[in-house]
Amino acid sequence: MNFNEVYNNYNIDDRYDDLIRESEKELSELFRLHEEISEFNQLKVMKAFNENSLRSSDFFTATGYGYADTGRDTLEAIFSSIFKAEDSLVRPSIVSGTHALSIVLFSLLNYGDKLLSITDDPYDTMQQVIGIAGDKKGTLIEKGVLYDKLDLDSDNKIQYDKIKEKIDENTKVILIQRSTGYTQRRAFTIDEIEKAVKEIRKVSKDVIIFIDNCYGEFTETKEPIEIGADIVAGSLIKNLGGGLAVTGGYISGRKDLIEYCANTLTAPGIGKDEGLSFGTNRLVVEGLYFAPHVVKEALKVALLFASVFNKLGYEVTPKLDDPRSDVILAIKLKDPEKLKTFCKAIQEACSVDSTFVPEAYPMPGYEDPVIMAAGGFVEGATSELSADGPLREPYMAYLQGGLNYYHGKLALKIVLNRFSKNNFL
Repeated sequence: MNFNEVYNNYNIDDRYDDLIRESEKELSELFRLHEEISEFNQLKVMKAFNENSLRSSDFFTATGYGYADTGRDTLEAIFSSIFKAEDSLVRPSIVSGTHALSIVLFSLLNYGDKLLSITDDPYDTMQQVIGIAGDKKGTLIEKGVLYDKLDLDSDNKIQYDKIKEKIDENTKVILIQRSTGYTQRRAFTIDEIEKAVKEIRKVSKDVIIFIDNCYGEFTETKEPIEIGADIVAGSLIKNLGGGLAVTGGYISGRKDLIEYCANTLTAPGIGKDEGLSFGTNRLVVEGLYFAPHVVKEALKVALLFASVFNKLGYEVTPKLDDPRSDVILAIKLKDPEKLKTFCKAIQEACSVDSTFVPEAYPMPGYEDPVIMAAGGFVEGATSELSADGPLREPYMAYLQGGLNYYHGKLALKIVLNRFSKNNFL
């Protein structure tokens, strides 16, 4: 087979093929590890489908209040099984991961309660929800919620020995952000989160431990509820959507906490009993079916980019020998033009809107202009191949997704050729 004929359509040559092949050979054991994790999680999903008696009738569309939306109830039971949770809220009316997280915080925190983040300040959009960035109305701080954080140490690790110093009588919720966000640290592993949970429980049995699980689902064989967290939340168009879910978010955890969240999403007295799934049940369930495989493919794409860019002298996070607990790869480019070129090359490789040219612009929830390459079948679905980054030092490119490895490999070749033409390599 003459692959060069295909690659010539993208105006790329084979000058980096040996480098890519060398990386693939070196990554074979890591690829095998993620194949095993994917198989484990696939069996977990199938078990959840079977024990909750998923039926074709669950894909029918209800109307009105949604009382007859049995598929919605089955879907939420499936999520509870997968996450080992007492209850779950899985709805298309949750518009993003930030919305899911916001619902949890506004549901569980009242005037005078304190939110403590032990993984430093959270992701940019959550800073505006809390009220420590931007000037938006209706933030947690505006409503009288207190906020404090525990900085990470010099190695970007959780300061376990200082957790107890931060917890006081007002501390109601402790937030742990699993993924890297727009930082230069790697994601925290389930083992690291479990260690934090144990330290928290030495101080308080009652404080609510809340995990921002975005980008982390199915990257390991356990999820945070299994190691003692009380509640988790995330988006359906990231890992769990499998490239098929068109919108939505989820919240899983203790039944009493989910009731608070449901009452915030709808109204007290209505809770989970109403709310249409708008015909999305089949797409969410089918996406969930594919999710373990898609997450594995995304991790392989990230590993290949990490290996090649590392060989070319770029700093990557996580490092190749670091444990992985989310699908994000951060590449430190140190140059705004390199960041722009990287994102434009990824856009060129996208399955949809490949002719678009991304430009940095102000985005809701962010303090700095963000350049974003995202051309997928579902708008904004980072389970699909995408890359973005804020235009601020050190100009990090954050690569996510890839529904299949071969697409990611093509994207890497396009990026390398565009970098070469701009004398960045």
